[in-house]
Amino acid sequence: QVQLVESGGDSVQAGGSLRLSCVVSGYTYSAFCMGWVRQVPGKEREAVASIDNDGGEEKINYAASVKGRFTISRDNAKNTLYLQMTSLKHEDTALYYCAAVPDYPWLGGDCLLKLGEDHNYEGQGTQVTVSS
Repeated sequence: QVQLVESGGDSVQAGGSLRLSCVVSGYTYSAFCMGWVRQVPGKEREAVASIDNDGGEEKINYAASVKGRFTISRDNAKNTLYLQMTSLKHEDTALYYCAAVPDYPWLGGDCLLKLGEDHNYEGQGTQVTVSS
């Protein structure tokens, strides 16, 4: 059973920083795709950062809206995925989910795209609120 548990959400001022954490268990596919997705009520969900092993090589991607400000990383020893967020803007306010894609292809997959879809493993979310 795959479980993802996020933490680290908070209320911050614009320009501030936060680090989100996600402890992952049970996700044992040989080809992995994990990342962070955010949701604002009334808007479409947006995958903001992804990490996968495309053909055995680790690959990281970001949505244009966060590139240069957010950094995704993982600590395999702790089974934890992180999202370091800097220079936060009011429009970054959202519920942030950690997500993992089942049956991800070994080669040629688009992890960021897949994270934005339904039927992935997801945590309960952690709220990030940025005040301007």
